[in-house]
Amino acid sequence: MTNQNDLGYKKVFVSLDGTEQQDKVLERAIVVAANNGAELYIGHVIDSTVLETAGTYPADLIPGMDKAFRDSVEPLVRKAEENPDIPKVEVQVKTGRVRETLKDDMLDTIKPDLVLCGARGLSSIKYALLGSISTFLLRNTECDILVVK
Repeated sequence: MTNQNDLGYKKVFVSLDGTEQQDKVLERAIVVAANNGAELYIGHVIDSTVLETAGTYPADLIPGMDKAFRDSVEPLVRKAEENPDIPKVEVQVKTGRVRETLKDDMLDTIKPDLVLCGARGLSSIKYALLGSISTFLLRNTECDILVVK
């Protein structure tokens, strides 16, 4: 029987940035997904602006960067896949400008109930110029956001 007041999450999306903090963020996402019996979507955007500033867009680097990310999360992805309380686990790696790609190509397609992300320690100058992904998510998504510190 479905409870009309059920506020549980059915689709949990975790945005990972490739930093050393990502394991902590992904571990938290796995717990949240399992506790809610939710599908888990793991997303990573290879930042094309970094590649573009190199002068040329070295497209041949993308497959290696994709593989390196997938390899870095593989043990935790396997842990999530083996959890009987998580009905689906999907990893998405896309290349583009982080904010636009994250929102347009991932979140608008998946339509999660909850997004988890890390609180990256950017320098104050970089933060002032770029803002943060967590702030962007708060302003541009309609679902709940959990920022993992």
